Amino acid sequence: MHVKFCGFTDVADIHTATQLGVEAVGLVFYPPSPRAVTMEQAKTLITAVPAFVSVVALVVNMSHEALVELADNVAFDIIQFHGDENPEQCQQLANAVNKRWIKALRINAEQDTLDSVSARIDGFAAAGASSILLDAYHQHKYGGTGARFDWSLIPHHSSLPIVLAGGLDAQNVAATTALPIYAVDVSGGIEAAKGKKDAAKMRAFMKAVKRDRWQSVTVTDAI
Repeated sequence: MHVKFCGFTDVADIHTATQLGVEAVGLVFYPPSPRAVTMEQAKTLITAVPAFVSVVALVVNMSHEALVELADNVAFDIIQFHGDENPEQCQQLANAVNKRWIKALRINAEQDTLDSVSARIDGFAAAGASSILLDAYHQHKYGGTGARFDWSLIPHHSSLPIVLAGGLDAQNVAATTALPIYAVDVSGGIEAAKGKKDAAKMRAFMKAVKRDRWQSVTVTDAI
């Protein structure tokens, strides 16, 4: 199980997260979000990210020009498209800045089925996505709601590695080990306030993930 902590606004919080062993840190470049950062803030935050930890730039319906400017000024590794972008738009935008990318899909239990979720994932896989992120649907928000969707809608045979987001915290992340997912993504569940992380909550989250990781190792795996 890989872990991404998202929505950083403070260098000290990134230091804590990377010391705890997260594989990725997310920076939000969507001005309406309370966790949004500017390019200048991002440059400072990235100085706290060590080698071999990925920096993920979360964008929402960003224009071609704005994304090129962002890539020219901020040293991020992966784009997380979190808006209404279709597969072709994601591919074109990512190619313009030569970056790998993932797409967030907001899952609506009233409209989505296993087949429809799988079909949507297939579309982004064909366009070149590296992974797919599944989050809860909200009519007026693109993410960061802290809500959890119906996990029974997670496909067991996805064409892309699945990153699970939405309502995760140290108390429920243990339940994700039985799911067909590659990684978990958390923001609100490790915060003292929006954009300000809580060191104790980050530590508890990573402890829960690591504990269940080792408990799931089989004898064959250990050898």
